[in-house]
Amino acid sequence: MAESSTTTPEPAGSVRMFDIDIELDTPGAMLDRITSWVSDYRRAPRPERHTRRVMYANAHVLNQTHMVPELRRILRTSDLVYCDGYGVRLAARLLDVESPHRMTGADWIWDLAALCEERDLSLYLLGSDHGIAARASEQLRVKHPGLRIVGTHHGYFDPDSPHGERVLEDIEATTPDIVLIGMGSPKQELWADAVADRSPSPVLWTVGALFDYVSGQVPRAPSWLADNGWEWIFRLAVEPRRMWKRYLLGNPAFLVRVADEGQRRSAAARAASASS
Repeated sequence: MAESSTTTPEPAGSVRMFDIDIELDTPGAMLDRITSWVSDYRRAPRPERHTRRVMYANAHVLNQTHMVPELRRILRTSDLVYCDGYGVRLAARLLDVESPHRMTGADWIWDLAALCEERDLSLYLLGSDHGIAARASEQLRVKHPGLRIVGTHHGYFDPDSPHGERVLEDIEATTPDIVLIGMGSPKQELWADAVADRSPSPVLWTVGALFDYVSGQVPRAPSWLADNGWEWIFRLAVEPRRMWKRYLLGNPAFLVRVADEGQRRSAAARAASASS
């Protein structure tokens, strides 16, 4: 791999919601920072190398943190958590905090591919159903023929099984710079956290259903829906059996949690004011 001459950019800061720090940088700045971590990793002495974990927050993931406490710990200790859903931006407005930029995988993947092609960084696509990651790889190479994708594998395996061990061995053998992990939440976050100490890759990045979109397996919502916070209606219409609980039950639950968070913050502010 050719070493990049870039240095890691300084972050713009973050906003805390539900005890999780969510980045305020623009998508372009975050992509530049993430790819710069690769050269930082390669330059560091081996004992000092640290695999970075990049993850996203949306209403579904934040709902999951209430049911899977380990997921909350993982998000809180990750190197970068970005906003992947309109619900997080809505929550920021309701909580009267700065709203993070929305960074959607089906958009940023093409910018990431361009950066990796330019900086000679390699990818490994892990996740989705059998053959989907491989098809996503083919689509990425159509637009970026110089992009190095050193391996693909489906996400339907038990991480603690011999199969899971073989997946990790394949990653160790191909030594990708960035591993994109699309196995759904919380499985993908739990796996990334569990293997980070053994990973030879500078970056492990959870990406949800990204490969389904890139491969063409699942259509994207029209921009006039996605840009106005209604993408979930399109996803529900396309995959009703898989998505109805996430949206019809999850969205109201998320709004209740936002209201509870607002009340908690107000109570904390009143207590601080009374004691000052």
